[in-house]
Amino acid sequence: MLHSSVTPQEKRRLLRQRLEENRPLVLLGAFNALSARMIEQAGADAVYLSGHMIAADLGLPDLGLTTATEVAYRANQVSRMIDVPLIVDADTGFGEPLNTARSIQTLEDAGVAGCHIEDQVNPKQCGHSEGIQVVSRQLALQRISAAVAARRDPNFLIIARTDSRSAVGLDEAIARGKAFRDAGADVVFAEALSGPDEVARFRDEVSAPLMVNLNEFGSHEPLTIDQVKNLGIAIAIYPMTLTRLAMGAVQRGIETILANGSQLSLLPDMQTKDELYDLLGYADYHAFDNGVFGLSAEGSDTQ
Repeated sequence: MLHSSVTPQEKRRLLRQRLEENRPLVLLGAFNALSARMIEQAGADAVYLSGHMIAADLGLPDLGLTTATEVAYRANQVSRMIDVPLIVDADTGFGEPLNTARSIQTLEDAGVAGCHIEDQVNPKQCGHSEGIQVVSRQLALQRISAAVAARRDPNFLIIARTDSRSAVGLDEAIARGKAFRDAGADVVFAEALSGPDEVARFRDEVSAPLMVNLNEFGSHEPLTIDQVKNLGIAIAIYPMTLTRLAMGAVQRGIETILANGSQLSLLPDMQTKDELYDLLGYADYHAFDNGVFGLSAEGSDTQ
Protein backbone atom coordinates (compact mmCIF):
# COMPACT_ATOMS: atom_id res chain seq x y z
CA MET A 1 0.00 0.00 0.00
CA LEU A 2 1.23 3.51 -0.92
CA HIS A 3 4.54 2.10 -2.10
CA SER A 4 6.46 -1.15 -2.48
CA SER A 5 7.67 -2.88 0.67
CA VAL A 6 10.68 -4.24 -1.26
CA THR A 7 13.74 -2.00 -1.14
CA PRO A 8 15.52 -0.91 -4.33
CA GLN A 9 18.61 -2.78 -3.14
CA GLU A 10 16.63 -6.01 -2.82
CA LYS A 11 15.07 -5.52 -6.27
CA ARG A 12 18.55 -5.14 -7.78
CA ARG A 13 19.75 -8.26 -6.02
CA LEU A 14 16.66 -10.08 -7.28
CA LEU A 15 17.30 -8.96 -10.86
CA ARG A 16 20.86 -10.30 -10.68
CA GLN A 17 19.58 -13.57 -9.28
CA ARG A 18 17.02 -13.98 -12.04
CA LEU A 19 19.61 -13.28 -14.71
CA GLU A 20 21.64 -16.20 -13.39
CA GLU A 21 18.74 -18.64 -13.84
CA ASN A 22 19.71 -19.29 -17.47
CA ARG A 23 16.37 -18.34 -18.95
CA PRO A 24 15.32 -15.16 -20.77
CA LEU A 25 13.70 -12.39 -18.79
CA VAL A 26 10.74 -11.19 -20.88
CA LEU A 27 10.02 -7.56 -20.04
CA LEU A 28 6.85 -5.76 -21.08
CA GLY A 29 7.06 -2.00 -21.32
CA ALA A 30 4.80 -0.17 -18.86
CA PHE A 31 3.37 3.24 -19.66
CA ASN A 32 2.56 4.26 -16.09
CA ALA A 33 2.53 2.88 -12.55
CA LEU A 34 -0.89 1.28 -13.02
CA SER A 35 0.13 -0.71 -16.10
CA ALA A 36 3.33 -1.70 -14.28
CA ARG A 37 1.23 -3.19 -11.48
CA MET A 38 -0.79 -5.13 -14.05
CA ILE A 39 2.43 -6.52 -15.52
CA GLU A 40 3.66 -7.49 -12.07
CA GLN A 41 0.38 -9.13 -11.09
CA ALA A 42 0.51 -11.21 -14.27
CA GLY A 43 3.69 -12.80 -12.92
CA ALA A 44 6.43 -10.92 -14.79
CA ASP A 45 9.98 -11.08 -13.45
CA ALA A 46 10.60 -7.38 -14.05
CA VAL A 47 9.18 -4.32 -15.81
CA TYR A 48 10.65 -2.15 -18.56
CA LEU A 49 10.27 1.60 -19.11
CA SER A 50 10.90 2.86 -22.64
CA GLY A 51 12.33 6.27 -23.46
CA HIS A 52 10.19 6.29 -26.58
CA MET A 53 7.12 5.77 -24.41
CA ILE A 54 8.03 8.55 -21.98
CA ALA A 55 8.59 10.97 -24.86
CA ALA A 56 5.33 9.96 -26.56
CA ASP A 57 3.42 10.31 -23.30
CA LEU A 58 4.67 13.90 -23.13
CA GLY A 59 3.50 14.43 -26.71
CA LEU A 60 7.08 14.45 -28.02
CA PRO A 61 8.91 12.40 -30.65
CA ASP A 62 11.76 10.14 -29.57
CA LEU A 63 14.50 12.62 -30.48
CA GLY A 64 16.33 13.10 -27.21
CA LEU A 65 13.95 15.82 -26.05
CA THR A 66 13.20 14.33 -22.65
CA THR A 67 15.45 15.16 -19.73
CA ALA A 68 17.10 13.01 -17.08
CA THR A 69 14.77 14.60 -14.52
CA GLU A 70 11.64 13.66 -16.48
CA VAL A 71 12.80 10.08 -16.97
CA ALA A 72 13.84 9.67 -13.33
CA TYR A 73 10.53 11.13 -12.13
CA ARG A 74 8.52 8.66 -14.21
CA ALA A 75 10.83 5.82 -13.18
CA ASN A 76 10.29 6.64 -9.52
CA GLN A 77 6.52 6.75 -9.99
CA VAL A 78 6.67 3.22 -11.40
CA SER A 79 9.36 1.65 -9.21
CA ARG A 80 7.80 2.72 -5.93
CA MET A 81 4.55 0.91 -6.78
CA ILE A 82 5.91 -2.50 -7.80
CA ASP A 83 7.81 -5.23 -5.94
CA VAL A 84 9.71 -6.43 -9.02
CA PRO A 85 12.78 -4.77 -10.60
CA LEU A 86 12.47 -1.94 -13.11
CA ILE A 87 14.84 -1.47 -16.06
CA VAL A 88 14.81 1.96 -17.70
CA ASP A 89 15.87 3.34 -21.07
CA ALA A 90 18.37 6.12 -20.27
CA ASP A 91 18.98 7.13 -23.90
CA THR A 92 22.53 8.46 -24.37
CA GLY A 93 22.98 9.20 -20.68
CA PHE A 94 21.51 12.70 -21.20
CA GLY A 95 24.78 14.30 -22.17
CA GLU A 96 28.45 13.45 -22.14
CA PRO A 97 30.19 10.99 -19.77
CA LEU A 98 29.91 13.19 -16.68
CA ASN A 99 26.18 13.63 -17.34
CA THR A 100 25.91 9.87 -17.77
CA ALA A 101 27.50 9.33 -14.37
CA ARG A 102 25.02 11.68 -12.73
CA SER A 103 22.12 10.03 -14.57
CA ILE A 104 23.10 6.62 -13.17
CA GLN A 105 23.06 7.91 -9.60
CA THR A 106 19.80 9.77 -10.19
CA LEU A 107 18.18 6.56 -11.41
CA GLU A 108 19.59 4.67 -8.43
CA ASP A 109 17.93 7.25 -6.18
CA ALA A 110 14.67 6.74 -8.11
CA GLY A 111 14.65 3.05 -7.15
CA VAL A 112 15.58 1.68 -10.56
CA ALA A 113 17.29 -1.73 -10.83
CA GLY A 114 19.15 -1.09 -14.07
CA CYS A 115 19.27 0.97 -17.26
CA HIS A 116 20.74 1.00 -20.73
CA ILE A 117 22.97 3.65 -22.26
CA GLU A 118 23.34 3.92 -26.03
CA ASP A 119 26.00 5.16 -28.43
CA GLN A 120 23.92 7.40 -30.69
CA VAL A 121 24.81 11.02 -31.34
CA ASN A 122 22.76 13.77 -29.72
CA PRO A 123 19.99 14.35 -30.58
CA LYS A 124 19.25 10.63 -30.74
CA GLN A 125 16.52 8.89 -32.70
CA CYS A 126 14.28 5.90 -32.19
CA GLY A 127 16.49 2.86 -32.71
CA HIS A 128 14.78 1.58 -35.87
CA SER A 129 14.66 4.94 -37.65
CA GLU A 130 16.41 5.76 -40.91
CA GLY A 131 19.67 7.68 -40.75
CA ILE A 132 20.89 6.54 -37.33
CA GLN A 133 24.27 8.02 -36.41
CA VAL A 134 26.60 6.89 -33.64
CA VAL A 135 29.43 8.57 -31.78
CA SER A 136 32.98 7.29 -32.01
CA ARG A 137 33.79 4.02 -30.32
CA GLN A 138 36.00 5.93 -27.88
CA LEU A 139 33.21 8.25 -26.76
CA ALA A 140 30.75 5.37 -26.57
CA LEU A 141 33.19 3.50 -24.35
CA GLN A 142 33.63 6.59 -22.16
CA ARG A 143 29.88 6.73 -21.57
CA ILE A 144 29.76 3.09 -20.45
CA SER A 145 32.89 3.45 -18.33
CA ALA A 146 31.38 6.49 -16.63
CA ALA A 147 28.16 4.58 -15.94
CA VAL A 148 30.04 1.64 -14.43
CA ALA A 149 32.22 3.89 -12.28
CA ALA A 150 29.30 6.00 -11.06
CA ARG A 151 27.02 3.31 -9.68
CA ARG A 152 27.06 3.01 -5.91
CA ASP A 153 25.14 -0.24 -5.70
CA PRO A 154 27.20 -2.95 -7.46
CA ASN A 155 23.96 -4.79 -8.25
CA PHE A 156 22.65 -1.89 -10.35
CA LEU A 157 22.58 -3.37 -13.86
CA ILE A 158 24.51 -1.49 -16.55
CA ILE A 159 23.30 -2.41 -20.05
CA ALA A 160 25.40 -1.08 -22.92
CA ARG A 161 23.41 -0.51 -26.08
CA THR A 162 24.91 -0.04 -29.52
CA ASP A 163 23.01 1.24 -32.55
CA SER A 164 26.05 0.80 -34.77
CA ARG A 165 24.64 -2.18 -36.71
CA SER A 166 22.39 0.03 -38.84
CA ALA A 167 24.81 2.97 -38.79
CA VAL A 168 28.16 1.38 -39.66
CA GLY A 169 27.71 -2.39 -39.82
CA LEU A 170 27.75 -5.61 -37.84
CA ASP A 171 31.53 -5.85 -37.47
CA GLU A 172 31.68 -2.51 -35.67
CA ALA A 173 28.69 -3.48 -33.52
CA ILE A 174 30.56 -6.61 -32.44
CA ALA A 175 33.74 -4.63 -31.74
CA ARG A 176 31.79 -2.20 -29.58
CA GLY A 177 30.01 -5.01 -27.78
CA LYS A 178 33.36 -6.53 -26.81
CA ALA A 179 34.68 -3.15 -25.65
CA PHE A 180 31.57 -2.50 -23.56
CA ARG A 181 31.86 -5.94 -21.98
CA ASP A 182 35.50 -5.33 -21.11
CA ALA A 183 34.61 -1.92 -19.65
CA GLY A 184 32.32 -3.59 -17.12
CA ALA A 185 28.89 -3.58 -18.76
CA ASP A 186 26.74 -6.38 -17.35
CA VAL A 187 24.61 -6.87 -20.48
CA VAL A 188 25.11 -5.83 -24.10
CA PHE A 189 22.16 -4.66 -26.19
CA ALA A 190 22.69 -4.64 -29.96
CA GLU A 191 19.80 -2.78 -31.57
CA ALA A 192 18.41 -3.63 -35.01
CA LEU A 193 20.25 -6.87 -35.74
CA SER A 194 18.71 -8.34 -38.89
CA GLY A 195 17.66 -11.75 -37.58
CA PRO A 196 18.61 -14.93 -35.70
CA ASP A 197 21.84 -15.49 -37.64
CA GLU A 198 23.20 -12.05 -36.80
CA VAL A 199 22.09 -12.40 -33.19
CA ALA A 200 23.89 -15.75 -32.96
CA ARG A 201 27.09 -14.32 -34.42
CA PHE A 202 26.94 -11.31 -32.10
CA ARG A 203 26.35 -13.61 -29.12
CA ASP A 204 29.23 -15.91 -30.00
CA GLU A 205 31.79 -13.18 -30.67
CA VAL A 206 30.85 -10.78 -27.88
CA SER A 207 30.44 -13.55 -25.29
CA ALA A 208 28.31 -11.54 -22.85
CA PRO A 209 24.67 -11.65 -21.71
CA LEU A 210 22.54 -10.09 -24.44
CA MET A 211 19.40 -7.97 -24.55
CA VAL A 212 17.16 -7.82 -27.63
CA ASN A 213 14.28 -5.62 -28.69
CA LEU A 214 11.09 -7.38 -29.87
CA ASN A 215 9.63 -4.19 -31.33
CA GLU A 216 6.68 -5.04 -33.58
CA PHE A 217 7.26 -2.07 -35.93
CA GLY A 218 11.03 -2.26 -36.23
CA SER A 219 13.19 -2.41 -39.31
CA HIS A 220 13.29 -6.23 -39.10
CA GLU A 221 10.82 -8.90 -38.06
CA PRO A 222 11.13 -9.45 -34.31
CA LEU A 223 12.37 -12.71 -32.86
CA THR A 224 9.83 -15.05 -31.34
CA ILE A 225 10.14 -16.09 -27.70
CA ASP A 226 11.15 -19.58 -28.84
CA GLN A 227 13.99 -18.05 -30.86
CA VAL A 228 14.98 -15.92 -27.88
CA LYS A 229 15.19 -19.05 -25.73
CA ASN A 230 17.11 -21.04 -28.33
CA LEU A 231 19.61 -18.21 -28.78
CA GLY A 232 20.25 -17.97 -25.06
CA ILE A 233 19.21 -14.32 -24.79
CA ALA A 234 19.28 -12.88 -21.27
CA ILE A 235 16.66 -10.11 -21.62
CA ALA A 236 13.97 -9.55 -24.26
CA ILE A 237 11.85 -6.40 -24.22
CA TYR A 238 8.50 -5.36 -25.69
CA PRO A 239 9.07 -1.62 -25.22
CA MET A 240 6.00 -0.02 -26.83
CA THR A 241 3.55 -2.90 -27.30
CA LEU A 242 1.24 -2.11 -24.39
CA THR A 243 1.33 1.61 -25.12
CA ARG A 244 0.28 0.97 -28.71
CA LEU A 245 -2.49 -1.38 -27.62
CA ALA A 246 -3.78 1.17 -25.14
CA MET A 247 -3.64 4.08 -27.57
CA GLY A 248 -5.30 2.01 -30.26
CA ALA A 249 -8.17 1.33 -27.85
CA VAL A 250 -8.35 5.02 -26.93
CA GLN A 251 -8.54 5.99 -30.60
CA ARG A 252 -11.36 3.54 -31.25
CA GLY A 253 -13.15 4.75 -28.13
CA ILE A 254 -12.95 8.37 -29.21
CA GLU A 255 -14.29 7.56 -32.66
CA THR A 256 -17.13 5.41 -31.28
CA ILE A 257 -18.31 7.97 -28.73
CA LEU A 258 -18.20 10.86 -31.20
CA ALA A 259 -20.02 8.81 -33.83
CA ASN A 260 -22.64 7.13 -31.59
CA GLY A 261 -23.06 9.55 -28.73
CA SER A 262 -22.59 6.73 -26.21
CA GLN A 263 -19.85 4.56 -24.73
CA LEU A 264 -22.13 1.60 -23.97
CA SER A 265 -20.95 -0.49 -26.92
CA LEU A 266 -17.40 -0.20 -25.55
CA LEU A 267 -18.16 -1.67 -22.13
CA PRO A 268 -17.02 -5.23 -22.98
CA ASP A 269 -13.55 -3.88 -23.82
CA MET A 270 -13.18 -1.86 -20.62
CA GLN A 271 -11.50 -2.74 -17.36
CA THR A 272 -14.37 -2.83 -14.86
CA LYS A 273 -14.59 -0.66 -11.78
CA ASP A 274 -14.06 -3.67 -9.54
CA GLU A 275 -11.03 -4.79 -11.52
CA LEU A 276 -9.50 -1.33 -11.19
CA TYR A 277 -10.25 -1.17 -7.46
CA ASP A 278 -8.70 -4.59 -6.93
CA LEU A 279 -5.59 -3.54 -8.85
CA LEU A 280 -5.26 -0.37 -6.80
CA GLY A 281 -5.88 -2.21 -3.53
CA TYR A 282 -8.80 -0.07 -2.38
CA ALA A 283 -9.69 -2.54 0.38
CA ASP A 284 -6.25 -2.22 1.95
CA TYR A 285 -6.45 1.56 1.95
CA HIS A 286 -9.90 1.51 3.55
CA ALA A 287 -8.75 -0.97 6.18
CA PHE A 288 -5.75 1.19 7.03
CA ASP A 289 -7.80 4.38 7.17
CA ASN A 290 -10.53 2.81 9.31
CA GLY A 291 -7.90 1.35 11.60
CA VAL A 292 -6.30 4.74 12.18
CA PHE A 293 -9.59 6.53 12.82
CA GLY A 294 -10.83 3.64 14.93
CA LEU A 295 -7.94 3.83 17.38
CA SER A 296 -9.05 4.35 20.97
CA ALA A 297 -7.88 7.56 22.64
CA GLU A 298 -7.93 5.83 26.02
CA GLY A 299 -4.53 5.87 27.66
CA SER A 300 -3.08 8.25 25.07
CA ASP A 301 -0.86 11.11 26.17
CA THR A 302 -2.74 14.31 25.45
CA GLN A 303 -0.46 16.60 27.46
